[in-house]
Amino acid sequence: MTDPELLKSLMKEGHLLPQEEMLEVARKKSGLFIGVPKETSYQERRVALVPEAVSLLVANGHHIKVETKAGINANFTDKDYSEAGAEIVYDTKEIFQCNIIFKVSPPIEEEVEMMKTGQTLISALQITMQPKRILQKLMEKKVTAIAWDYIRDKEGHFPVVRAMGEIAGNTSILIAAELLSSFGAGKGVMLGGIAGVQPTEVVVLGAGTVGEYATRAAIGLGCSIKVFDNSLSKLRRLQQVTNNRMYTSVIQPKVLLKALKRADVVIGAIRANMGKTPCVVSEEMVAEMKQGSVIIDVSIDQGGCFETSEVTNHTAPTFEKFGVTHYCVPNIASRVSRTASFALSNIFSPLLLEMGNSGGCVDLIKKDHGFRSGVYMYNGTLTSEVLGKVFDLNYKDIELLFLGKY
Repeated sequence: MTDPELLKSLMKEGHLLPQEEMLEVARKKSGLFIGVPKETSYQERRVALVPEAVSLLVANGHHIKVETKAGINANFTDKDYSEAGAEIVYDTKEIFQCNIIFKVSPPIEEEVEMMKTGQTLISALQITMQPKRILQKLMEKKVTAIAWDYIRDKEGHFPVVRAMGEIAGNTSILIAAELLSSFGAGKGVMLGGIAGVQPTEVVVLGAGTVGEYATRAAIGLGCSIKVFDNSLSKLRRLQQVTNNRMYTSVIQPKVLLKALKRADVVIGAIRANMGKTPCVVSEEMVAEMKQGSVIIDVSIDQGGCFETSEVTNHTAPTFEKFGVTHYCVPNIASRVSRTASFALSNIFSPLLLEMGNSGGCVDLIKKDHGFRSGVYMYNGTLTSEVLGKVFDLNYKDIELLFLGKY
C-alpha cells in the first residue's frame, strides 16, 4: 500500500480525527463545619484549637464555632477567637449540631445526648473513663469517632502522644524542683548542680518520650541521671539522642533499689502498650528511700508504676508516705494548658486542612492510613478490637469495611 493510500485508510478509520482532550478532574474541596465546645471534664484546662489555628482554617474556607469561654482556662478570650474569624456560640446545644465536634477530653453522656445522627467526633479516648453506655449511644447515632491519641503520622508515630509526652517529661522535672525547695515543703535542695556541691540524683523509670524529655531537662540542670528500662534499644537510643553516656540499666530489683536509696527525685515514666502499667517499685522499696525525696508518677493514668501511688489532682497534687513526697496527677499537660493547646493545634491544623482538601472526613479516612488508625467507630460501627473486648461489644475491622467484606 502506497503512502497516499495508507493516509486515506487511517483517515477513514478516524485515527487522525481531532480527539477530546482528557483532563484530570480536580478533587472537590469541602468546607468543614467544626464546633469547639468548652471542656467540662474535671480540671481539663486545654482547648482543642487556639485562635491562630482558627484564623488559618477560616482563611481556607472553613466555618468554626467556638463555645463562649472555651479557651478561658488556657488564657484565650472570646475576643481572640472572634477576631480570628470564629463564631462565638452561647448555647452548648448549638455547638453539638456542627458536622465535626473537636474537643480534648472524651464526651460525657449529656454531650452525646446533644449530638445528631452522622456526626464526626474527634477527641481523646480514655478507656478507663469511657463508660459502655456512651459508646452505645454513639453507635445508635451513627457517629464516626476518632481518637486523636491513636492517630499516626507518616513515620508511624503517635504525634499527639509524643507532644503530650514531651510536655509531661519537661514539666515533671520543673514540678520536682518546686517540691524539693523549702517553699514547696521540701528539704531546701536545688534540683541540679553547682561547683563544689554534690548534684541532685534523679532516677527515671522508662526511656520512652516522657523519660527522654525528663532526662534532657535534668541533664540541662546538671543533675546526676540514672535511667531504667527493659528495652536495651531504647536505652541505647536515649544515650545517642542526648549525647550523654549516662548510667542506664534494665529493671533489675536489686540494682533499682540501690539507685532509689540514693535518689532525690524518681520519675515514673513507664507506659504500657495496652492496659495497666507494670508496678516496678514496691512499697518496701519506697520505704527505703531518703526522707524528703520526691516521686513524680507520670504513669498514674495507667495505674502507676509505684505501689504507693494514689491518684491526686491539681488542687491537692501531693501526699506523703514513708517521708517521701508523691505527686500523682494524671493530666500534667493541663498544668501548662496554653502550651499544650498550641501543641495540639500545631498537629491538627494541617490535618484539618488536608481533610478539607480531601473532600471531608470520610475521604481522609479512606485516603490516609495514619488517620484511619485513630478511628474507633465508623458510621456507628465499632472498629476497635480493644474496646470491643473490654466492653463485650461487636466490632468490625475498618479495613474490611472499606473492602466491602461486611
